[in-house]
Amino acid sequence: MSTTARLLASALAAAAFAATAAPPPPETFFSDPDIAEAVLSPSGARLAITSAKGAARVGLVVMDLAPGGKMTRAVQSAGSDVVQVRWVNEDRLVFSLTDLGEASGSQRKAPGLFAVNADGSRMRMLVRQTSNFITSDSTNPDGLNWNHRLMMVPEPRAGEPNDRVLLAEMGNANGGYVESPVWINTNNGGTRNYTAAAPSNSYRWVVDDHGDVRATLTREGDRFQAHWLPPGKTEWVKLYDTTFFDQPFELEGVADDGSLYVSHVPKGSSQRVLTRYDAQAKAPAEPPLVRAPGFDFQGQLLRQGGVVLGVRTVADSEATVWLDERMKKFQAQVDQLMPGKLNRIDCRRCGQPDMVAIVNSYTDHDPGKLWLYQARPAEGENRWRALGRIREAVDPAQMAGVDLQTIKARDGRELPVWVTRPDAAKGPLPAVVLVHGGPWARGVVWQWNGWAQFLASRGYVVIEPEFRGSTGYGDEHFRAGWKQWGQAMQDDVTDALRWAQQAGLASDKACIMGASYGGYATLMGLAKDPDLYRCGVAWVAVSDLELMVQGSWFVRDDLAMSRRLTTADVIGDATRDAAMIAANSPVKLAARMKAPLLLAHGAEDVRVPLAHGTRMRDALAAAGRPPEWVVYAGEAHGFTKTENRMDFARRVETFLARHLAPANP
Repeated sequence: MSTTARLLASALAAAAFAATAAPPPPETFFSDPDIAEAVLSPSGARLAITSAKGAARVGLVVMDLAPGGKMTRAVQSAGSDVVQVRWVNEDRLVFSLTDLGEASGSQRKAPGLFAVNADGSRMRMLVRQTSNFITSDSTNPDGLNWNHRLMMVPEPRAGEPNDRVLLAEMGNANGGYVESPVWINTNNGGTRNYTAAAPSNSYRWVVDDHGDVRATLTREGDRFQAHWLPPGKTEWVKLYDTTFFDQPFELEGVADDGSLYVSHVPKGSSQRVLTRYDAQAKAPAEPPLVRAPGFDFQGQLLRQGGVVLGVRTVADSEATVWLDERMKKFQAQVDQLMPGKLNRIDCRRCGQPDMVAIVNSYTDHDPGKLWLYQARPAEGENRWRALGRIREAVDPAQMAGVDLQTIKARDGRELPVWVTRPDAAKGPLPAVVLVHGGPWARGVVWQWNGWAQFLASRGYVVIEPEFRGSTGYGDEHFRAGWKQWGQAMQDDVTDALRWAQQAGLASDKACIMGASYGGYATLMGLAKDPDLYRCGVAWVAVSDLELMVQGSWFVRDDLAMSRRLTTADVIGDATRDAAMIAANSPVKLAARMKAPLLLAHGAEDVRVPLAHGTRMRDALAAAGRPPEWVVYAGEAHGFTKTENRMDFARRVETFLARHLAPANP
């Protein structure tokens, strides 16, 4: 259990679920947040917030943080939602537009890029979506082609105003993805090519706070290269040239002094750490700057004025390692003021006597509350001011605790398992095993999670294993999952449930559910352990492993690059491992599946095409056990349209209640 969870358990237990209280509706868990983004202006005098409160769409609101300052709705579109807001300078912002209410596979527009003044004036399209549909005062209303994305907003040099941003033009060269930087003026749309010399065919550019390129990644065929421009040098240095899985380190960022930060797995260790690159040794420096025992480094550098002030990383929960002593002291003060919570600080003039900061204070029960801190408030004003809650409908007293346990799998491997369980629950509860997708991903971080909380609110204990193959828990744990689909990876899922039952957390009533790979694991769980589960829920699920590995001229998907670079290593070779792949393909195991199944797909999915679902549906029907079947028109690899999200949540709720008699939490 995380420290925060222990601190909160006693305080929340008494106020947790009342046995007679109706659980919160699905909208509480699956609606869009009330505050999506909150970004301070460069001086900290203004705050940009994206929110749909009081409107049908997510708009951009700018708050003047001075006493009596007004609130301006700078952007409000009738048919699009504002996302990815950044300040260019104190008066101008850039943002993108998307349709959060549309099905994921029906969106035919790129997000584009737009600029606007803080008062809502001088709107300008910088990068097109697919059509020019928004009013602009530009003499060139079409903007750049849609294949440009925002790379970064530079910090201005001393005495120089900033009105430009750095874009990346996305394209292809020699059969591979590449990006080419280009500067664009947010006032007039004028562009300037990036003139700095750099290795050709770069697909990732690492730049400092002023936008000067310091490192790049390139690919030639099936080999990958990293390049670095050392401080004070004009000649690029090739750091490595190797295959995808043999890359010795990852580029994490640079400081303005040219220092290169990398993450790697040290010799004799399994977990990734953060360190600087040692130019003389031509290797990552020792000792590391940031190490989280038991977890890989996964995070970002916190920079200001070209200096790395700290590092934000994730262990069981998010943590900020401040290298700046003033910020380290301020973090301690905030944590003392808001005990039992994780307090995420984003600041301007960080650590200075006139610092301004936004603090998101959150827990596993609470998605968060935003606070404004002004070190030098106006006369008569408090330093702290509440700004609002991320999700106002969520009552933390009705939410469940999240706990991380480490268990032993059947072969002795240590296996992280997350448990979400109502605070006031006593004795074993009906269980839902929720398997994460990827599978080469991390499933859970200690925070509020919609699906787990929704299921716990219905009286279930939720078991989420970080099976071998999951990332974030060390390179050895990740590689132990290679070529283990349906085998040791599946055994880990089973072992997690059996552990929860033996520990008295879960009863003998259990269902299994998940999306993508989690859907695959659901199907394999029903096939390999038919007596363990009373039902399964699989959505956008891999059902035909042969189709995934081999591909087909008749089924369109987006897996060509992964088949070329990684599939043979991590899943299996289509020829050499054909028997193993066939033996662990759910569509061939339909006759073994006894429990009822809810099977859902998106009609426009190109990651796991609908053919997976129809083949599984037909195989189960032929075996005499047709699934409950639903296809969402327009959706792709996930359900984003509000009506579809709510419909699916209600279907899951009804389906689980039918096959698991939930206990009162």
